Amino acid sequence: MTALLDIKDLVVEFPVGGRIVQAVTRVSLAVQRGETLGLVGESGCGKSTLGRAVLQLYQPKSGQVVFDGQDLTTLSPPLMRKMRQRLQMIFQDPIASLNPRRRVGDIVAEPLIIAGVTDADERLRRVRAVLTEVGLDPDITMARLPHEFSGGQCQRISIARALILEPELIVCDEPVSALDVSIRAQIVNLLEDMKDRYGLTLLFIAHDLAVVKAVSDRVAVMYLGRICEIAPTEALFRTPAHPYTRLLLDAIPMPDPDIRPVEGVAVGEPPSPIAPPSGCRFRTRCPRAADRCAAEMPELMALPGGQMVACHFPLI
Repeated sequence: MTALLDIKDLVVEFPVGGRIVQAVTRVSLAVQRGETLGLVGESGCGKSTLGRAVLQLYQPKSGQVVFDGQDLTTLSPPLMRKMRQRLQMIFQDPIASLNPRRRVGDIVAEPLIIAGVTDADERLRRVRAVLTEVGLDPDITMARLPHEFSGGQCQRISIARALILEPELIVCDEPVSALDVSIRAQIVNLLEDMKDRYGLTLLFIAHDLAVVKAVSDRVAVMYLGRICEIAPTEALFRTPAHPYTRLLLDAIPMPDPDIRPVEGVAVGEPPSPIAPPSGCRFRTRCPRAADRCAAEMPELMALPGGQMVACHFPLI
């Protein structure tokens, strides 16, 4: 496989009250054509910011976002608008991401209008086709407003809107986190079906590790704006190399009363992104931390089995 998306040393910062929030710090990731890369981490670690920066919804301070050989950070607004036909996003809140004053048929058709599809009959045909593919009846759906649908149905509408231009890459920003557990499986299965049907590449952002394990070919773990581990899904869940990854896996609840929660894996709360720790950002919570961790920032290094970890003292 070849990399469709190549993120290189990306930095995204926000000014807040005269200080700087370091949301994403020197992140490098490659997403291969046709794969699903899961991106996991605690709330506030920068996952959604990274996803939005890929689509240039947030302007990076530095670094590159190379999509199919083209650095998106160098494109003018007109060229970026044209390029966005090949990159789409499914937002976290399925209801808030839809205009409450517009009919569903108009919402799904809007990307076609922006892309310059002037034939009304062609737009109608494509809207009806994509709504059918995501499991919605266009005769019932198109004339209604978003508030007339459940959260799961609104997310299907959002997926239809993302697919209408037949993009190559979709950034899925926690697409099931706002849904009931019973609905999550339906949406995950739908995304898998659409990936096979359209030949999609997915950047799947989530904090639910069970969902990430089910859909991802590889997983990248993010902590306080930095990538701390990248690995094939099975290898990461079987033998995590970073202490933070181990912490996330140990936090998964087990439906067995005889299994006690793991204690002593990490202590304290995550530091503020306004004033992150020196060296390794996880060192203030890591039971393996040493003097080197405070003095030197660990960089990603390759391990056997395709894993990469940013840790001076990896678990394997």
